[in-house]
Amino acid sequence: MAQKIPATVVTGFLGAGKTTLIRHLVENANGRRIALIINEFGDLGVDGEILKGCGISGCAEEDVVELSNGCICCTVAEDFLPAIQKLIDRDEAPDHIVIETSGLALPQPLVRAFNWPDIRTRVTVDGVVAVVDGPALAEGRFAANEAAVDAQREADDTIDHETPLSELFEDQVACADMVVVNKADLMGAAAASALTAKLRGEVRAGVSVLQSEMGVVDAAVLLGLGIGAEDDMEGRHEVHHHHHHDDDDDDDDDHDHAHAHGHDEFESFVVHRAEIADPAAFAEQVAAVIRTHDILRLKGFAAVSGKPMRLTFQAVGPRVDSYFDRPFAAHEPRETRLVVIGQAGLDRLAIEQALVT
Repeated sequence: MAQKIPATVVTGFLGAGKTTLIRHLVENANGRRIALIINEFGDLGVDGEILKGCGISGCAEEDVVELSNGCICCTVAEDFLPAIQKLIDRDEAPDHIVIETSGLALPQPLVRAFNWPDIRTRVTVDGVVAVVDGPALAEGRFAANEAAVDAQREADDTIDHETPLSELFEDQVACADMVVVNKADLMGAAAASALTAKLRGEVRAGVSVLQSEMGVVDAAVLLGLGIGAEDDMEGRHEVHHHHHHDDDDDDDDDHDHAHAHGHDEFESFVVHRAEIADPAAFAEQVAAVIRTHDILRLKGFAAVSGKPMRLTFQAVGPRVDSYFDRPFAAHEPRETRLVVIGQAGLDRLAIEQALVT
């Protein structure tokens, strides 16, 4: 029998650092052919573009599959299973598959999907990795900007679980085989150690809890866990049960009504502008616009005058991170594109003017 392809599920809230961790993993894959399934949110496929833009052999465009139709745990049959089937049916199958879930996804339904007959004999869950925002969690929050997480929830009308953040966090950790306390460098050694120790006391036996800075975790640590999580659902059961049942018409009606009511409370749009001259000054400009207009989330790309590399921007709340990811392709327009996410009623014209001036 052919050896099963291992798959790693990476979960965690918006802004915890999942994409950064995966980018580092792909850049340091040591020759492994890694395919990625990215559960994206927003008008601009930034997470997928960040990973497609690694500019290395382990990050070819055909190795990145984006699922943008909603929360992955609620669209398993429609989106996830066909996507993974396509990957494993390729002439040159990947050595490893990494799945970045939406921050709102319950990992348990996704892991259970690996028991479906069409993929069970060919793929196995090597392990589930939960990335947590260390500084936020130490302050009693589950994300740096919980309002941004709520915006993500309201904008995704496929979600069929009404899950408070505290319960969703508990479910993600309950399913994890490894918990990565990210942004430890922003906490101080004592606070990071205290939080790590606290989490070690809360996870089930055998689960690793480790610290990282900027998502840097060695591939040898993340991959090759050999857990076979789909055969161990009893040990990683949901702490809370949230999914509506398809055979309960009343629940479905209530769910549809709730989403119809809440979907328009948040909005997102893309801002285009020409090249920028000074990345540091533009980052300050972006931060100022975020504060002024109460923007929840902003991410995208910029062209810098005189620079061949594309600049990636990511912001949760007023904190703006940026780095050069890859050269612009010959056919690619040198422009700046940013997706803005916030509560409904954003002054789009004022924001666009503030970002393009």
